[in-house]
Amino acid sequence: METLIEKYKGIHPGLVLERELAKKGLKKRPFALGLQIYPQQLNELTKAKRGITAELAIKIDEVLGLEEGTMFLLQAYYELKKARIKMQSRPDFEMLRKALFWDTNIDHIDWQRQAAWVIKRVFERGNDQEKKEIVRFYGKDKICQVTGSDKIEENHFPVMAHLKSDK
Repeated sequence: METLIEKYKGIHPGLVLERELAKKGLKKRPFALGLQIYPQQLNELTKAKRGITAELAIKIDEVLGLEEGTMFLLQAYYELKKARIKMQSRPDFEMLRKALFWDTNIDHIDWQRQAAWVIKRVFERGNDQEKKEIVRFYGKDKICQVTGSDKIEENHFPVMAHLKSDK
């Protein structure tokens, strides 16, 4: 039989807790007070707006009759999943020189919200390898939209055509 951890790996432990409470017919308010936490804290936890601490995880495991560490492991797997998603939501730093972003901390760039700025920066100052990585990350359509180019071919990268003035 599948364990609770294997079944819910990567899901926020608060959502699992909500399901377990419903399955056992337990009300949230008395359950929270029994754990000596505010009902609002439990509500935030079950809405996945708050993480579970080690101390709270031990108490929940004990009250629900779960193996010790179950809830805390669920929290750890959830955090790993979030980190993996975050890592996939940015370009491969191995392919980009930090000098390209000399005026900012590369770790604080919001790669989706600041996409136009990143694309312009790389296509103005980057080498072919960096341009290829940005094309891979954002896709050809987004690059064409930002650069003003009609198409991107394998070895031809767009120049900021819409920024050049016709003389």
